[in-house]
Amino acid sequence: RPESEVSAHAGSGSEDPPVLTLGRSGAVLYMNTRARAVLGRRVKRIDDALEDPPLRPGAIQRVLTPEGPESFEVRCVDAGIGRREVVLHTIEDSALSEGAAPDGVDDLPVPLLRLAPDGRILRANASACKLLDTERADGRNLAEFMEGLGRSIRLWISEAAAGRGLHRSEFLRLIRPDREIFVQVTLNRVRVSGATELVAVLNDATELKTLEAQFVQSQKMQAIGQLAGGVAHDFNNLLTAISGHCDLLMLRHDQGDPDYSDLVQISQNANRAAALVSQLLAFSRKQTLRPELLDLRETLSDLTHLLNRLVGERVELVLQHDPVLPKIRGDRRQLEQVMMNLVVNARDAMPDGGEIRIETERIALMEPLQRERALVEPGEYAAVRVRDRGRGIPTDKLQKVFEPFFTTKRTGEGTGLGLSTVYGIVKQTGGFIFVDSVQGEGSCFTLMFPSYEAPEPVVEGPREPPARALPDGGSGVVLLVEDEAPVRAFAARALEMRGYSVTEAGNGEEALTLLSDDTMAVDIIVTDVVMPGLDGPSWVREARRARPDTPVIFVSGYAEDVFAEGGEVVPNSVFLPKPFSLTELTETVNRQLA
Repeated sequence: RPESEVSAHAGSGSEDPPVLTLGRSGAVLYMNTRARAVLGRRVKRIDDALEDPPLRPGAIQRVLTPEGPESFEVRCVDAGIGRREVVLHTIEDSALSEGAAPDGVDDLPVPLLRLAPDGRILRANASACKLLDTERADGRNLAEFMEGLGRSIRLWISEAAAGRGLHRSEFLRLIRPDREIFVQVTLNRVRVSGATELVAVLNDATELKTLEAQFVQSQKMQAIGQLAGGVAHDFNNLLTAISGHCDLLMLRHDQGDPDYSDLVQISQNANRAAALVSQLLAFSRKQTLRPELLDLRETLSDLTHLLNRLVGERVELVLQHDPVLPKIRGDRRQLEQVMMNLVVNARDAMPDGGEIRIETERIALMEPLQRERALVEPGEYAAVRVRDRGRGIPTDKLQKVFEPFFTTKRTGEGTGLGLSTVYGIVKQTGGFIFVDSVQGEGSCFTLMFPSYEAPEPVVEGPREPPARALPDGGSGVVLLVEDEAPVRAFAARALEMRGYSVTEAGNGEEALTLLSDDTMAVDIIVTDVVMPGLDGPSWVREARRARPDTPVIFVSGYAEDVFAEGGEVVPNSVFLPKPFSLTELTETVNRQLA
């Protein structure tokens, strides 16, 4: 068909629109000069020219041009004998034309922006203004409202205007003082009155990004926890060897010896190092707990003197107890560490002094309590609240306070491990911890521990005479299995000094080889838990087939439940955590043999 005839169908104007004549099944039979200029090549099928086929008459579709996809309004004219003409109208004189917003656009729930290639906002509908937290955004630059790209917002917009990067969405963070909001921004390029503009569609992606951040954080926490547990295990082996050989030296020096005070210093600093390692294990939730039945009122009352010394004279410590507080099961030493960390943080939040209030309360939940990501099951709980009237925690940092190495204190004032250690101890005890804070008004940390009912006491018969005191020395054959040579050397010397005969093995396989000799007598087994090859419980179960009554002492730098989980309990066995002293080792052996 002649171009003069085609233009009559296409409509009048200073520049004819692109027109294509299609045959059956969408084959392109003819393209006018404007269509060839727009598409930049000979197109055999209409689907080849569309970013999102098939052709949809009456819709706005993206057409592939040499500069990138552009949006056109598709109109069709029936040309007879199975043919039709497709006219691609540039999007102008429409809802996105220069001037006022289109009818009803301000009422749409979808935030929309019209952008110039330099990032200037030409038009923002009501939903977009609400999301950006502004009354009017027209005339301002997009970079004033959001951030987060590795490159500048202006460069990102200019690349999109040139047709690059339009196929993917970007996640950006809004610059808002009240709360953290992430948006997913999708850009489309349009032609308005011959000029290139961009239409930005915004979606609130805060929940998605929060879930993503929580997932990444949980992976990071798991990795750091595994690292901390592994480091603590290795350090416990080193500390066992250091403190053990120090004990051996102290046995050969009396208190009048000039070297004795140096040995005492080594021993004391080894104990301090062991306490630091215990913090690492608490952070990774792998410390060895010594659970007992506790009344939190008594525990806190016993701790009051120390807490008062910690807070100083400018801070008043107030305790308020519930008279019907249920008892809990926990490690007294670890719970004391929790309270000290929380009270010290409260003190630091009030540099000018103030009041720290510690409250206990019985809480009975009739229905599950959902808070943040935690689900508290129905039941009875003993709650402890630590309140201060300090500076408070900013809203955007509130969910990060339990992360390792995160601190709101100035550089050099905090390590960022205090609250992460608290979190580890509370969770390992089976409890929950929550934080509420308002900037300028203070913070409140709430601990919830499940109540524990002690079993009914068993009626006992006539009391037996008290057990005899353990002897200073002993006799018998000890099979010592330890892969760390310094630890094995110390343990062997310590036991030999107390009268035991010691047979050493470096791993489980070597121990089984020794025990395969039926003539070898073994009265007790002392074995490490984590070793190359067979671990302690595995090789002991194998050995027990031939020697079922041999008592066992498991030693480890990890917590007791690390090897107990997932495996059956080894009968007639006890656990001795590293680092242990010479006295602790020999007394444990004496008790097992007795």
